[in-house]
Amino acid sequence: MIRFDNIRLGYGSRTLIENLSAELHRGQLTALVGRNGTGKSTLLRAIAQLGETLRGDIMLDGRSLQTLSPSDMASLVAFVTTDKVRIANLRCRDVVALGRAPYTNWIGRMQQQDKDIVEQSLAAVGMADYADKTMDRMSDGECQRIMIARALAQQTPIILLDEPTAFLDMPNRYELCTLLRRLAHEEQKCILFSTHELDIALSLCDAIALIAPPELHILPTDEMVRSGHIERLFTTGIVEFDPQTRTVSVKER
Repeated sequence: MIRFDNIRLGYGSRTLIENLSAELHRGQLTALVGRNGTGKSTLLRAIAQLGETLRGDIMLDGRSLQTLSPSDMASLVAFVTTDKVRIANLRCRDVVALGRAPYTNWIGRMQQQDKDIVEQSLAAVGMADYADKTMDRMSDGECQRIMIARALAQQTPIILLDEPTAFLDMPNRYELCTLLRRLAHEEQKCILFSTHELDIALSLCDAIALIAPPELHILPTDEMVRSGHIERLFTTGIVEFDPQTRTVSVKER
C-alpha cells in the first residue's frame, strides 16, 4: 500500500501537488493521468525515493519513506522507467535475474530458489520462450514485458511504471495494460503507472489518480468519471470529454 500524508510536491518555486492525503491499495491497478509537465514522473520518482517531497511523508506498506534504506526500498518498490532498454549481449533470463540482486549474497550468486523465481517471472508475462534471446533482437513491446518480468522477480509489493506504453502500438498498449491488471489482481500488487492513454485508463484500471495542479484526485474509475474532474481537465476549446461514452472527441464547429 502507498499512503500520502499531506504531501507537497514541486521543484524550485513551482508547486505541482499540494496537501495530498490519499491511499493506493494492494490488488489494484491505478493509472496516473494529467497534462504534460504536471508532475506525473516527479510523483513516481518521489515514491521511489529518487526525488524529494517539499513537505509531508509517503508511507510504503506502513513504513515512512524517510526511514527506509536503499536495501529496504529494493524490497518494497520496483520501478520500470520509460526509457527504451536494449541490452545487446545479455540474455533475457539474465536481465530478469537482475531483479534478484537485493536477495543474493555479496557476490551476486543466485540459489535455485532465485532461478525458479526468474523463470516464474518470465512465464507470468508470457516471455518464457524468450529466456535465451537478447533484447536487441526484440520489439519494444517484448522488451517492456522483460522489464516488467525483472520487476516481478524483485518480489516487491509495489510496482511503479513511468509511461510503459509510450513506444507501443495500439494492440500492444492494451495487451500490456491487461497484463498489469492481471498481475495486480492475481499477485496482489499495488501497481501505479503514468499514462497519456485516457481510454486505456478508463477501460482497464481499478482507480484513476488525476493531477489537476495543485490537486491530485484519486478515485475508483467509475467515481472518477462521474466526478467531473476529467471533463474539467481535458475539455478545451477544441476537444471535450463525454462521461457517457468515456471518450474525448473534437468539438464540432
